[in-house]
Amino acid sequence: MPLAYSKLTAQGQISVPADVRRRLGIGPGSVLEWEEHAGEIVVRRAGRFSSEDIHRAIFPAGQPKSHTLEELKQGLRQHVRKSNARH
Repeated sequence: MPLAYSKLTAQGQISVPADVRRRLGIGPGSVLEWEEHAGEIVVRRAGRFSSEDIHRAIFPAGQPKSHTLEELKQGLRQHVRKSNARH
């Protein structure tokens, strides 16, 4: 069952029903984002992303390579030496 209905005007505008505005936490001046996903159009408040969206943006090829604690420590040592080296 749909959450709410909106009607499109001749100018291509819609009204967002009050219940939907409250659920999205939007008001005058808020920006909505429209995205196609799996054959459906998803509308959300701009700037709101799920942890899955963020993970896909950071790691588009999947999970990053795991490192051992010693590899992480060595990488930090190298970074500190390089950033504190005299130029």
